[in-house]
Amino acid sequence: MHVRAADTVAHAAAGAFAQVVPDAPPGPLIDSIWTADPSGHVWDGTLWIYPSHDEDTGATADDHGSHYDMRDYHVLSLDSLDGEVVDHGVALTLEQVPWAARQLWAPDAARRGDTYYLYFPAKDRDGVFRIGVATAEHPAGPFTAQPEPIPGAYSIDPAVFTDDDGSSYLVTGGILGGQLQRWRDDVYTGVDAYPGLDEPALAPRIARLSDDLLSLAEPTRPLVLVDDEGRALTSRDPNRFFEGAWISKVGDTYVFMYSNGDSHQLVHATGDSPYGPFTYRGVLLDPVIGWTTHGSIVEWNGAWYLLYHDAERSGRDHLRTVRMARLDLRPDGTFATVRR
Repeated sequence: MHVRAADTVAHAAAGAFAQVVPDAPPGPLIDSIWTADPSGHVWDGTLWIYPSHDEDTGATADDHGSHYDMRDYHVLSLDSLDGEVVDHGVALTLEQVPWAARQLWAPDAARRGDTYYLYFPAKDRDGVFRIGVATAEHPAGPFTAQPEPIPGAYSIDPAVFTDDDGSSYLVTGGILGGQLQRWRDDVYTGVDAYPGLDEPALAPRIARLSDDLLSLAEPTRPLVLVDDEGRALTSRDPNRFFEGAWISKVGDTYVFMYSNGDSHQLVHATGDSPYGPFTYRGVLLDPVIGWTTHGSIVEWNGAWYLLYHDAERSGRDHLRTVRMARLDLRPDGTFATVRR
């Protein structure tokens, strides 16, 4: 795949860095299957991409995302920007997860030594989203799922961040269909309860993983988003968290990217710790065609890239394709907006 070099436009702004707008790539990474929610990792020089696999199973569309009825995972890889994206085929199926009943939503992956880990959400037989983990000896799998979900981990969109000291953290959460609003202090209530419009918004959950990456080393805690004055973003704020957590590190700065849902944007915030708080810093990706988007940030061969999805090719929210854009990193550790 070829990604064009960024065309930049910059002008002086008093006391601030002017926005630099990079080009978007010309097309989807792969069009042989529907893919979404891409998590990217560079291992041994190769970009490995872990997306969800959209299918039209005939499930009825509703506000809780029943039509996102994914049943397996594929793994993609790319050796160079001018190379072909390789689909390594099915890495894990719903039937291979003993505790899962339906809906293999957005995954992520991690590596420790020679073992690769696939983290994924699925509804159990009670209809509750849990977080599972599977392991493999190769980044493309096949993966073998643990017999039970990770105790204490819940909701959707697991993302694993590994810090410079080797500590790994699991971030999860999504409201509405992701069921985050049904949990209070790690206890499932089964009741949709949202904060008032002027109260702090629901926050994703973060916890450090155990050394073997198969369990949580501590209870989850909220990952709080704040404004420039340190005030927690409220439910009224259009940039409050909705879903799609991702943590990267740029120098000594932690960057938290997420989807804000209703505004159909990817946005980002920065902090001094993976636990936050994270201060909102602006839009990372303009709205795409489709209900929302979900992505990851990856550094590859000295440049930063955004992986994301849209529904432009199908025109249907639940049949999406993964795309890639080069990011422009500002001197303050934030990223310029990718214009669509």
